[in-house]
Amino acid sequence: MSASSIKPEDYADDPRVSYLVMEWKRLSQAERDATELMEVDPAMKELAEKELAEIEEQKDGLMEQMIKIVGDPTEREWPNEIVLEVRAGVGGEEASLFAEELAHMYLRFAESRGWKWKSLSESRAALGGFKEAQFEIKGDGVYRELQYETGAHRVQRVPSTEKQGRIHTSTATVAILPIYKRTKIEINPADIEIETSRSGGAGGQNVNKVETAVRIIHKPTGLDVRCTSERSQAQNKEKAMTLLKSKLQQLEDEKADRERAADRKAQVGTGDRSEKIRTYNFPQDRVTDHRIKESWSNIPKILSGGIGPILETLARAEGGNEPVADGE
Repeated sequence: MSASSIKPEDYADDPRVSYLVMEWKRLSQAERDATELMEVDPAMKELAEKELAEIEEQKDGLMEQMIKIVGDPTEREWPNEIVLEVRAGVGGEEASLFAEELAHMYLRFAESRGWKWKSLSESRAALGGFKEAQFEIKGDGVYRELQYETGAHRVQRVPSTEKQGRIHTSTATVAILPIYKRTKIEINPADIEIETSRSGGAGGQNVNKVETAVRIIHKPTGLDVRCTSERSQAQNKEKAMTLLKSKLQQLEDEKADRERAADRKAQVGTGDRSEKIRTYNFPQDRVTDHRIKESWSNIPKILSGGIGPILETLARAEGGNEPVADGE
């Protein structure tokens, strides 16, 4: 990639090339001085033009060094590790049941793609289902394929507890949090509060006598993360910090996406969890994605992991060209 297509501001926060950025700024000032000299003293035009050509060559050399050291910051990174987060929305127990169904849908799809997953934390509702759950999924292309799933999912059906056959509407939210190898997010230790507790599950599963579960609260944003999957407190703390950085990065990404949304030819979504993206209508056996106004039938198959056709259609709508398996 040409150095001229990248701006030094792209590297401003990276200490590995800070000295090169400073030199770039010095050369930029010299460039402005030479241009000004040429304007106020025409007799110096030839000398100024020669100096400007030398400065441009030096700046190109600096950019090439930055790219060599750090890489191209404008090149899209496709992480092969994500955290899938599902939360029950409006609708009480039915929302919790739907949240669990969504989680299983993605996990079954992950298995069909050969990805590995494990639970990070689960908070179950009294009558079943998830109030909130987080899963780590690793595999080639996992974020590229699931990136558009963040948002509010709505279900319309007759709950098993409904005596009069009325259709209820409930929601659950999904967040796909990419785990980047490189991130600009730095967390001030004074901005976080760390709580520890005993890890444990229903029926006494995985109960520890020591406090290995870790919860981290980021005070400036109110974000909180919890990890119970590892055997030691240190491991859970490390994983929780990684997840917190991912959530903070997502907030920045959402803001950036909204700012440039007007310039995009295809707008699948901003990645904002409050955005209603899909409805699962059981009486009509129809799943509708509201962003692209497309529908699919066979809800049981879809909730069993057969979301490949939906993901593929979303990728095409956004201009992607990578095929996705059908999840069977």
